[in-house]
Amino acid sequence: MMIPSGQARYDGTRAPMADLLLLLAYGFGFWLTLGLAAYWGGRGFYSVWFPAAGLRLALLWHAGPRLTPAIAAVEIVVNLIMGRFNAGSPDLAMTLWGILRPVLAYGGVVAVIRWLSTGRRAGVMAPPMPFGLAAVAAPGVAAFSALPEALLRPDRTAVESVQDIMISLTAFAVGDLLGVLIIAPPLLWVAETISQRRSGMIAAFRECAIRGSATLEAALLLSGGIATTWLLNRIGLGSQPMPLILAVAWIGLRSGRFPVWVALTIVSLLILPETAGAFSTIDRLHLHLDLATVVVVGYLAGSYCDAQKQARTDIERRDRLLFQAERLKTLRAMSVAVIHEISQPLSTLAIEAKHLHEITDGAGDEILRSAALVDRKAATLSNLVRRLRRFGGAAVDEPSALPVSALIESVAAIATPEASDQGALLKIGPINPDLVVFAQEVELSQALMNLLRNAIHAAKDGQVELTGEKEGKSVRIIVTNRVGTSHRAKAGMGVGALVAQAIVEAHGGHLEKAKVHDGVAHASIILPLAGDDA
Repeated sequence: MMIPSGQARYDGTRAPMADLLLLLAYGFGFWLTLGLAAYWGGRGFYSVWFPAAGLRLALLWHAGPRLTPAIAAVEIVVNLIMGRFNAGSPDLAMTLWGILRPVLAYGGVVAVIRWLSTGRRAGVMAPPMPFGLAAVAAPGVAAFSALPEALLRPDRTAVESVQDIMISLTAFAVGDLLGVLIIAPPLLWVAETISQRRSGMIAAFRECAIRGSATLEAALLLSGGIATTWLLNRIGLGSQPMPLILAVAWIGLRSGRFPVWVALTIVSLLILPETAGAFSTIDRLHLHLDLATVVVVGYLAGSYCDAQKQARTDIERRDRLLFQAERLKTLRAMSVAVIHEISQPLSTLAIEAKHLHEITDGAGDEILRSAALVDRKAATLSNLVRRLRRFGGAAVDEPSALPVSALIESVAAIATPEASDQGALLKIGPINPDLVVFAQEVELSQALMNLLRNAIHAAKDGQVELTGEKEGKSVRIIVTNRVGTSHRAKAGMGVGALVAQAIVEAHGGHLEKAKVHDGVAHASIILPLAGDDA
């Protein structure tokens, strides 16, 4: 579907005021679209074009199913204000349930698909598949949930025969489906564009818009498809969607999601008014099903084009990563050789410095302080070179049991000088020494070092905290720092985060990228515990 990343995400940190503004906007939009849907209401209670369903799914997908009760309350209030039911009616409970039922169906579908899209289940639910499933499943589930009421209370829907009930519920499903397909994707696309902190909506439109010969090509194709469909209808062959399907598929495959959405909007504006007012439900269903087919094909084509573009971008980025990895491999070999050459002299220097400190025990204070300083600095330098030699010379293909405390201590020793250079203080929190993971130390150290480096560069108050804690059968290693309100991610490929994510996932864990709440950023590495701790 036509969403920038395929799936909007909610991290649980949205302010209550933001939720309130969303619900107020939803109430106004629901009132507007609910009145609009009346023009496509045929025999029965349901509309064959229900744009309010698109608003509902867009809000649930953007903010999460947690807003389901609030959305239900808003819809009840709007229906009451519009006079669609009487608070003193003897059928009040049934009326309220009729309003609540589709909202609960949509919220349940979104919750289930979000659950299926997380953890190990996410492998077969790559974007835009989750939203595509929700767009199709939610209208179907909502329509199916109305079946008991339609059978038990035909007086409420003004249909009695089984055939009329099926037609009415089909109108329900198709109306919601069209509302979702035409309304929800552009709303989510706009919401995600705003949330991505780009230079503005103008830049986003420039990225997606087509120009020059591509614009002329799309206009000619769409005009030809519309003209061919009209001509076939005029000569008595009925409404044939194939010319429009071919036109929007070509536009989507050539230009992507935004141009195809423009084309689909034009098609919808031409077809929907023709089916409003006095029109039989059967004829409406035929035309609206044709329109739904055109919309789905257009979205699929546009999504495929954008996926191809993204794949090319990812391949280019991976190529750069591989090039950098080769450079790092060469530098590692060079550093191991250099460290090997200087380790022996440094060890000798440390021993001699210690001996000098011992034999100057009875000397003057100035000599004693100088000897102690030389001894301390030589020992520190010798230990650091020993750590670097162990880090650089360790085999990269032999995972072993690794205490988390040792991992953090090793990485902190390497990161502390860099933190000092940046004017930051690296603080190590209390860590249970019994927490052990089965990992390759060099690779995992690199992943943690990448997160630390990002936190050190973004720190506002000069303090970065590194802690580890048990979480069920896993261990969570947390990097915390405070960032300024004007902080923006540094330009570049984001190599550090990509490398860290690849390393952590190769160890059976996952990386939670930095989430900023009240100016504090948290990035976590979650790994399965080894041995008896698991």
